[in-house]
Amino acid sequence: MTTTVTARPGLAGWAGTRDSRLALPIYTLTIFLSAFLLFGVQPMFTKMVMPVLGGTPAVWSVAMVFFQTVLLAGYAYAHGLTRWLDPRIAAVVHLALMVVVLVVGLPIAFGSGWGTPPEEGQALWLIGVFTVSVGLPFFAVSANGPLLQAWFARTGHPHADDPYFLYGASNIGSLLALLSYPLVVEQMLPLAGQSTLWSAGFGALMVSIAASALFLRPAATAVAAANPAAAPDDESAAPVSMHDRLGWIGLSMVPSALLVATTAHVTSEVAAVPLMWVAPLALYLLTFSVAFRAGGERLDKTLLRAQPVLLATIIASLPFIRGVPFYALLAMNFAFFTVSVILCHRELYARRPGVAHLTQFYFFMSLGGVIGGALASLAAPLLFEGLLEFPLLVLAVLLCRTDVRAWLARANPLLVAAGLAAAVVPFLLADRGVLNQESLPPQAIMVLFVVTLVLTIFSVGRPARLLAAAATGMLVAVAVSTPSHLVERTRSFFAVHTIFQTPNGQGRYLQHGNTLHGAERVADAAGAALTERPEPASYFHFGGAYHQAIGQARQMHGGKLGKVAVVGLGMGSLACHAQPGEAWDFFEIDPEVVRIARDRQLFRSYGECTPGARTVIGDGRLTLADEAGGYDLIMLDAFSSASPPVHLMTKEAVAMYASKLAPGGVLIFNISNRNMVLSHVVAASAREAGLATWHRRDDPRTTGAFMETLKAPVEVAVVARRPADVGAIADDPRWKKTQVPADFRVWTDDFSNILDPLRRKLGW
Repeated sequence: MTTTVTARPGLAGWAGTRDSRLALPIYTLTIFLSAFLLFGVQPMFTKMVMPVLGGTPAVWSVAMVFFQTVLLAGYAYAHGLTRWLDPRIAAVVHLALMVVVLVVGLPIAFGSGWGTPPEEGQALWLIGVFTVSVGLPFFAVSANGPLLQAWFARTGHPHADDPYFLYGASNIGSLLALLSYPLVVEQMLPLAGQSTLWSAGFGALMVSIAASALFLRPAATAVAAANPAAAPDDESAAPVSMHDRLGWIGLSMVPSALLVATTAHVTSEVAAVPLMWVAPLALYLLTFSVAFRAGGERLDKTLLRAQPVLLATIIASLPFIRGVPFYALLAMNFAFFTVSVILCHRELYARRPGVAHLTQFYFFMSLGGVIGGALASLAAPLLFEGLLEFPLLVLAVLLCRTDVRAWLARANPLLVAAGLAAAVVPFLLADRGVLNQESLPPQAIMVLFVVTLVLTIFSVGRPARLLAAAATGMLVAVAVSTPSHLVERTRSFFAVHTIFQTPNGQGRYLQHGNTLHGAERVADAAGAALTERPEPASYFHFGGAYHQAIGQARQMHGGKLGKVAVVGLGMGSLACHAQPGEAWDFFEIDPEVVRIARDRQLFRSYGECTPGARTVIGDGRLTLADEAGGYDLIMLDAFSSASPPVHLMTKEAVAMYASKLAPGGVLIFNISNRNMVLSHVVAASAREAGLATWHRRDDPRTTGAFMETLKAPVEVAVVARRPADVGAIADDPRWKKTQVPADFRVWTDDFSNILDPLRRKLGW
């Protein structure tokens, strides 16, 4: 890699003042603090918003697009200040903007007057909430990165002619903000306290920016002081071509899109843990600190060799993603992501312009980030039925390699464009199930798969072969990952919903990522379609913990329940526990789930078992709060990815549920989870409301193979005012009275510590 910025002579002869020497630590501190605030507000405000949209990871994806867009606006503002105003006047203007933010934009809180989200267009509604609530403070802080670097170039410091190294300090601050939020801030402070602390940090930033402005000099004076041998109109001010700008956009667009796609892939397919939403962004920021520095040629060569090997592991893991330990999958995905993004950002650094065009460089870099984020989070759900953007972007990062870019530069651009477009077509066919496991004989698939993986690994320095082998291998992996018994796949703002037929043709089930959301038996052993009332399946099968909890609640009400509320519909299997004369209400946030449950060509459970049931669309907690109450039974069966949303288990949430119960009423929570222990989370919230909790986990040995029995083990927590309200459960040895650990802090709407149930699952 070569750089457009060359070292200049004369630095050793610099005769600066003591004040100029102080510029570097003050500017470094200011940029660090600004970046810390910039990325500290993102998880904080996203956490404020998530409860109204069911805690779905899509909120984080849209949040990243919003923040990238405002960052672009901030960079444009910084570019305008630098281009049209003297630095000292620009400092006054910027400080005036920060005063306005301090007066009218703080503290940060959820914007009032927005009500509940609409049934459609949730992304646009969410962007509106972010704009009103946090847009102005984020805009003011977002401009500081390029603005302060441009100001540093006017201080007369010996390194003022190449201030890009300060971008590393900026991203270290961003990285620490993201890591400290779940590890420190979220554990120590409620949301209101976090907002107050952020406001105090904003005030400190104003003071630090004012101190930085004291070092500013007129442009000509600063250049002469920093480098007497340099002329004001040297190559630093060389014109920037459209080719340069397009290169900056492309090299920032691809890693930004890969960030969103990797986050969606990891949280949906690998480990649906809220902490995983932050991890890819933290790694993304770390890559800037690694890439934006002089030297590193040896690192570049190492990463260029490592990337194809890591790519081969990603391709090889896709068909077997259910069988590989999740921590191994995380390691593979994060390693490939980090290496690939560093290579993209190293190319960006190598193509950086002189300091005269610094703010323009950051503007177009940010523009590429916005485009990439929008394509992956807003356009992809409209274009693809599944998470096809992930494999496509895993391949797209190869186009940012030095050797591949050099080869493409020599090729005919029309042929390259036609070839790339043609390569996407078979992936679209696989996304729609046309190409699947049965498209090729198994032996041919295995041979092709192994050959392409080997060629991918051993194609360093052979860009054409690398692209062809990787694309072929990825296509095979995507096709093999698409089962031949796929019935339907649909995508909404909240999730990718996939309906499968069991291999024996007797069952059908709904899945989101690797999480089951209900099943139904549709045919007998002879293949004849069933017409009688469906039997509850999956977690709700007869004889399981759910079945017993519902049965005991019914028995304690004389054998018949009055009103029943269910938060979370799935494909409707739970509805088949209803009995004639009972009034069941379902609360579901995703309209697409409601459509699937109502479509009797897909599933009959909901329509036939509860034909008169009322369905309320919206976040279950918010919509249930508007109900009159009087429920004999309330069941919480809502999941975001593989975990119940946090806001459905807080102290305030359980207190609200209790207020909606009739005398003797019972709450049932589905707390099944592969990665967390949630029984004590529910029990602690219940205790605050004066309620007791019992929990039971099904023995997996009693359910058999799911594809044959359509039964799945479940863990359930039952909450009631008195032991008498749960009947035989209170004395059943399979149920345990849930004890809250002494060191556990109850979750509230203002505080939750997701690391606690994670570590308890690991036995720490």
